[in-house]
Amino acid sequence: MHPTRRVVHHLVEELDEIKRSARAVNPKATERQRSKGKLTPYERIELLLDEESFTEIEPLRRHRATGFGLEDRRPHTDGVVTGWGTIEGRTVFVYAHDFRIFGGALGEAHAQKIHKVMDLALSAGAPLVSLNDGAGARIQEGVTALAGYGGIFVRNTRASGVIPQISVMLGPCAGGAAYSPALTDFVFMVRDTSQMFITGPDVVQAVTGEQETLDGLGGADVHAGTSGVAHFVYEDEESCLADVRYLVSMLPQNNRELPPVTPTDDPADRSGDGLMDLVPTDPNRAYDMTEVIGQVVDDGEFFEVHEAWAQNVICALARLDGHVVGIVANQPSRLAGALDIQASEKAARFVQFCDAFNIPLVTLVDVPGFLPGVQQEHSGIIRHGAKLLYAYCNATVPRISLVLRKAYGGAYIVMDSRSIGADLALAWPTNEIAVMGAEGAANVIFRHEIKAAGDPVATAARMAKEYRTALMHPYYAAERGLVDDVIDPADTRRTLIRSLDMLRQKHAELPSRKHGNPPQ
Repeated sequence: MHPTRRVVHHLVEELDEIKRSARAVNPKATERQRSKGKLTPYERIELLLDEESFTEIEPLRRHRATGFGLEDRRPHTDGVVTGWGTIEGRTVFVYAHDFRIFGGALGEAHAQKIHKVMDLALSAGAPLVSLNDGAGARIQEGVTALAGYGGIFVRNTRASGVIPQISVMLGPCAGGAAYSPALTDFVFMVRDTSQMFITGPDVVQAVTGEQETLDGLGGADVHAGTSGVAHFVYEDEESCLADVRYLVSMLPQNNRELPPVTPTDDPADRSGDGLMDLVPTDPNRAYDMTEVIGQVVDDGEFFEVHEAWAQNVICALARLDGHVVGIVANQPSRLAGALDIQASEKAARFVQFCDAFNIPLVTLVDVPGFLPGVQQEHSGIIRHGAKLLYAYCNATVPRISLVLRKAYGGAYIVMDSRSIGADLALAWPTNEIAVMGAEGAANVIFRHEIKAAGDPVATAARMAKEYRTALMHPYYAAERGLVDDVIDPADTRRTLIRSLDMLRQKHAELPSRKHGNPPQ
């Protein structure tokens, strides 16, 4: 063997050994990880990405900190695995905390590795997935660790609306570390193993006297159903990462591309005859809007976002004729489908996401109004409701609204009505579009006549019928150009697909400005 080749061969063997040792973390630490039902970062990445597609960067990185014994503990990777791979053949960047090394805590080198992969994701125009399992800032490195978080936050913000960002919570996430997931587009959590909070139970008890467990304070179900921080919750890491893959498959690589199109065997002109049996003609009767969505979209499949939070509005990604759409729909089986503070925030965020990533919006309307109540008013329903209004008014993607049944008052306007810029406004023959319900309107307009009548109840009913006949018949809005067409419910799928196809090349520009100032 040539001497030069012999030297290189020896160096390559040495490199292979170093890389093997870099992955060979303390077996006891690995066993502790598994005993909690948690996978290692490399196992997680293997589940997330296509087989053998992962390319790691900076696997040999080590910290340079001293003091508190750190100079004697300098493991490779510094507790975070970074790199890129593919999901269904498309590039995705990923970083994964390694709880086995310094508890996944963030130090200077650790942060710089994350900064690097975030910068690469933005430069390459590809989604970024973070697999979070860390104990927060590395205390031994002091303020340097905090500065590392600042670098992550500013990159989250700059990438917002440019590339999809997904946070997967697979362990603890405390203190300032919790702000990065909050800045991303979607947050996934796993029950029993993942928690998020700004201050832990011990601090809360010391300051307020309140006693709470880790999960009770910041567990998956708390954030999915109460705080609204988490969009999706799962029983185990395997099912969680499978759905992360599914979500990525529905998203574009960046804000300059359209979502991927998937061939479907579901006919575009399929009739929805079952829809007439799902929606009662009585506006006061509840029904499940998810069944309507299932009848309309491809193969009855849709991916609901924030399923456990603000359940009076539905936000979901689905496909129509293979093309991804965002669906916003009132849910009559919850609070009669009325909009409240949480529903407005949930829908506004979803509308903004779809608009940022070129996903057309389909809005299914059956709304009696905004939820009345002192608590709602005092908590700022005006300000929060305006968030949804702002999001729709600011959206430039194709927008189609469909009124199934009732659409009353300001909530009708906010739910992407023709007057705020919907490209097409459609309605079923069962629609009732009005300032308010007939009974309420009659009690306002004819209050003196009703009060003076010998039979106020019968008079109120007659006046309500007159109001409904004059101003709430199914074609009133269509006659005034506020609805483009009243359609047969059975034709809903084919009408939406044809309309979206027509709008595929829609181009709209907003006024030149640095940015808007939406209500907060």
